[in-house]
Amino acid sequence: MTSDPQPTTDDQLIRGVGLSTATALNMIDMIGVGPFITIPLIISAMGGPQAMLGWILGAFFAICDGLVWAELGAAMPGSGGSYRYLREIYGPKRLGKLISFLFIWQLSFTAPLSIASGAIGLAGYVSFFWPSLEQPYMSRTWILNLAHMGSLEVRWLVSGATFVAIGVILLALALLYRKITSIGWLSKILLGGVVGTMSWIIISGLTHFNLARALSFPPNAFQLSPQFFLGLGAAMLVATYDYWGYYNVCFLGDEIKDPTRNIPRALLLSIILVGCLYIVMNLSILGVVPWQEMLQSGSGNNKLYVVSIFMQRIYGSWAANLVTALVMWTAFASVFSLMLGYSRVPYAAALDGNYFRAFARVHSEYRFPYVSLLALGGVAILCCFLSLADVIAALVVIRITLQFLVQAIGLIVLRIRRPDLPRPFRMWLYPIPALFASVGFIYVLISRTNSLKQINYALVVLITGVLLYLVRAWRSHDWPFSRESSADGGVR
Repeated sequence: MTSDPQPTTDDQLIRGVGLSTATALNMIDMIGVGPFITIPLIISAMGGPQAMLGWILGAFFAICDGLVWAELGAAMPGSGGSYRYLREIYGPKRLGKLISFLFIWQLSFTAPLSIASGAIGLAGYVSFFWPSLEQPYMSRTWILNLAHMGSLEVRWLVSGATFVAIGVILLALALLYRKITSIGWLSKILLGGVVGTMSWIIISGLTHFNLARALSFPPNAFQLSPQFFLGLGAAMLVATYDYWGYYNVCFLGDEIKDPTRNIPRALLLSIILVGCLYIVMNLSILGVVPWQEMLQSGSGNNKLYVVSIFMQRIYGSWAANLVTALVMWTAFASVFSLMLGYSRVPYAAALDGNYFRAFARVHSEYRFPYVSLLALGGVAILCCFLSLADVIAALVVIRITLQFLVQAIGLIVLRIRRPDLPRPFRMWLYPIPALFASVGFIYVLISRTNSLKQINYALVVLITGVLLYLVRAWRSHDWPFSRESSADGGVR
């Protein structure tokens, strides 16, 4: 038995994550609770099984964007993911300092939203056992009027499920408070539960499949009307949320073995495998549970535990109870993976001096960024008081606006500015995937009739982030207030 690799300096992380563990972490991050609880939301977006288009297009755009991450991750294989990429693309001594800071700033909001969504989804399945958990104890709405931007509405909801979600996050924090090399086996056990759950659902659905029920489209289901495209945009927004997580390996770059090869492989493997699982699983469910029932659940944003109902129809209560427990396992695996990956991003920024210094602290014994981990977990607990629909919409819109679009375009900028930069992996059919990914993200934003509220969130995050950066830059005489601000800040 070999001993764990040891760090050579006090702040160095351990390269203990191989290809199989990296792919496992990506897959449990991607799957999570999303496909098990968002099926009714996607069906309600388009009003029928034609909503499968949302998952199919979501897989296509995930592959396109995954190729962006794969090239950048192989070229710059360090911890931090988008933070590192955006800083180098736009100049580490100039505009890149602001853009990379804004990425970390928005991540301080969106990472906890993503973590909380998994915890809230898990709590939703717990309510299958105890329906009273969904009953609200208190519901309150705050509205902040913003000049020239309308109003910013925040709705807080307190129920028994809220406290279940908080408990899930606390448990994940406890399990992650250890050395990275002891997490590999845990991630594979969690992935085993995830794949086992999806396999059981798929096999059960296919052996009890009713083609007429699955393809019972409503009248004019594929009529290319404005309403069709609006519904498709809403379905793609939820599907985008379901597929996200394929980039998790990029946040762990300093802890990946042979990162220039394993990062692109883990990215693309996880997208292809999860995409196939999603499409087959969702189609098999539609062949058992009438979409009209899911439409009612999605419109009311409650009783979203469609997989439990699915198993109850086929095998009875024992199967419904068992699959509910397995989905809870899957949801917890996602929370675990998300918290692990995102905690490394503020750490990487703090090491560069471009974020608050406390986030650079590494645990003296276990060698992981414990301040960053605890901070994200704390904010995620606060996000558990929001509804699942609000969490997903805010997460997707803010992240598309302030991260994914800037990064997809940035890869093309980097190719132009630094053609000499070593690229162990080069995007296939460049630049078509980057352009397709950008078009898909823009479509999700502009096709939603109610996206203005989430765009307001993004604007608030952007404005406050710019102001905070400028104050810090002025105090530290950094760009654009430094004497060297006119120097070339290109990739070195």
